[in-house]
Parts: sequence; C-alpha cells; structure tokens
Amino acid sequence: METGNLIEALKQLPEVRLRLIELAWEVARDDGTIDAEQLLSRGEELEEAACEAKAYADATRKAVSCLMSLGRS
Repeated sequence: METGNLIEALKQLPEVRLRLIELAWEVARDDGTIDAEQLLSRGEELEEAACEAKAYADATRKAVSCLMSLGRS
C-alpha cells in the first residue's frame, strides 16, 4: 500500500469515544475527585467500560505493529 493511500485510509477511521472516559466524567465531583460511592454503584457499567477500553487498546497495539511492519518494507 502506498503511503498516501494509507494516510487517506487512516483519515476515514471514525472517532472513538470510550465509555470509560465518559463514565469518569459522570462520577467526577466539581473538585475533580471521583465519587467512589457513585462509581461502586455502577460497577457492572464500569466493568463493561473497562473491557471496551482494553479491547480498543489491544486493537490499537495491533494496528501500530502492522503500520510499523509496513514502514519497514
């Protein structure tokens, strides 16, 4: 794949909004600390958001590895 084509393909990737970040904002107090009680009451949601973030991080690592391999060839 040519570099220009790769760059254009990467530009087409949609923005990702991780639920974990949104959840952190939702349970943050005005002073920036986390409301632990509220976070604990949303344990299942937190677990799902953490799994989503881990899957995204794993996919990102794989994509970076592929891009590095392409760069070397």
